[in-house]
Amino acid sequence: MNSRRRSALITTAALGASVVLFSQAAAFAGQPSHHNPAPPSDSLRALAAPVGLRIGTAVNTDQLASNPAYTAILNSQFSSVTPENVMKWDAVEPTQGTYNWAPADALVASAKANGQLVRGHTLVWHSQLPAWLTQEASSLSADQLRALLKKHITDEVTHFKGKIWQWDVVNEAFNDDGTLRDTIWLQKLGSGYIADAFRWAHAADPKAKLFYNDYNIEYTGPKSNAVYALVSQLKSQGVPIDGVGFQTHLDTQYGLPDLENNLQRFAKLGLNVAETEVDVRTTLPVTSLEQNAQVAGYTSTLQACLAVKQCISYTVWGFGDAYSWVPSVFAGEGAADIYDADLQPKAEYTALQQTLALATGAPHRPDSGHDDGDRH
Repeated sequence: MNSRRRSALITTAALGASVVLFSQAAAFAGQPSHHNPAPPSDSLRALAAPVGLRIGTAVNTDQLASNPAYTAILNSQFSSVTPENVMKWDAVEPTQGTYNWAPADALVASAKANGQLVRGHTLVWHSQLPAWLTQEASSLSADQLRALLKKHITDEVTHFKGKIWQWDVVNEAFNDDGTLRDTIWLQKLGSGYIADAFRWAHAADPKAKLFYNDYNIEYTGPKSNAVYALVSQLKSQGVPIDGVGFQTHLDTQYGLPDLENNLQRFAKLGLNVAETEVDVRTTLPVTSLEQNAQVAGYTSTLQACLAVKQCISYTVWGFGDAYSWVPSVFAGEGAADIYDADLQPKAEYTALQQTLALATGAPHRPDSGHDDGDRH
């Protein structure tokens, strides 16, 4: 999440009368189990399994630890998980040299017990840095800052070695105009910090898939083109980058992105792609027209991923409206998730469910992780 995000969004007028609202589906219960029971056959994760697609969600670890209804949905519906906050630098190293791995370790253990793969989020970002680092950054030399960044990446990736499927190595390094974001990393280390981060992460865990992750790259334009140029350069230099994450935060006020074309052009570089933080916010209270637009947003983004065989995961940024980041950042907006505030499935959930049920002819993902019992 990023409060400065100007997200990609959906024009309700452009949707027309063809958008069909689906009936709401029943929520699937199922307590976490170390025996990894098969998920319900009409769950999102089971419906996605035949084409090898991982359906994921960002996880609020406080709710995972305390809310059985939340946990039941998490484990029955999703085959991959992303920590919302507990792997970010300020969470894992709040005091320099003192690590707090416990919340992230608990999520990783829960994922293993429930046949889920983990997307690590995120190693290098300009936000949610520990106070000790931001307070001394201006006085550090380039060599000192580089050493701190290398140590952070190496320590974290090493701690989770063998347990993370995909890492968001570098997050949100570009402005919307395609220029590099003016961060402490760019100021002190130059643009080479991006390649260095991937090299350090790969050295710490050669089997993890390493992603660049950003928002507003769903549309063809300056930012998407700049990221394309960056990853093309990284590939040509032999930098160990495996994929690009398209955050896909949408809003019903704006037009749908040309997402399938963008996923495909990055895939043609020999990269995996993923939709990593999908949600579709709207103004409150939600009208039927706005919900139609939300349904169309979820449907079209999932269809885009299904159409591109290198799109190996589709992750919603949380699933319950009560825990969404949107209302605290965008005044008067919300209802962005696929379950309501009472954890009841919405039409948006059913849209994903039906899209997956109709996806039997989609290409099988070539690189979607090990089988976990979802296949039938």
